[in-house]
Amino acid sequence: MNASNNRNSKQRGFPGSRPWYAEGLRFSCLRCGECCRGEPGYVWITPDEIVAAADSLCITPAEFRKRFVRKVDDLLSLVEMPNGDCILWSKEGCRIYAARPSQCRTFPFWGEYLRSPQCWTAAQRRCPGVGTGKLYTVEGIRARMRDG
Repeated sequence: MNASNNRNSKQRGFPGSRPWYAEGLRFSCLRCGECCRGEPGYVWITPDEIVAAADSLCITPAEFRKRFVRKVDDLLSLVEMPNGDCILWSKEGCRIYAARPSQCRTFPFWGEYLRSPQCWTAAQRRCPGVGTGKLYTVEGIRARMRDG
C-alpha cells in the first residue's frame, strides 16, 4: 500500500487507524434552527423521548404523540410543516430543546459528517455552529454519539 492509500484509509476510519478528526472538532449550538428548518426528512423519536418531550411541554405523552408524531413503517418521527420545518420549531427556537430527540442532540456528530473533512465542511455550510465553540475530543464525540 502506498502512502496515499494509507492516508485515505485513515481518513475513512478503518479499524486500528486514527480518525481524520483525531485532534478533535469544534461545535457550538447557536440555536439558529438551520438544522430544524426547510429540509424534509425524518427526526426519529423513541417512546422514552416522547415522554421527556411531553413533560417539557406539560402535556401527556398521548397528547404529544397525537399532535407532533407520525408513524413511518415501524418507527416514530416528528411531524414536519409543509415547508419542511420541524413542527416543534418556532421563532423563539426549539420548543423542546432541553428534551430534544437523540438525533437532534447528536448533530453534527453523525456518521455522514464524520466520514471525511469534506463531509465536515458540508456540515459547516449547513450550520454556522460547526467549526466554532467547544473543542470535542474523539472520546467526547464518541460519547455524544453513543449517549445523545
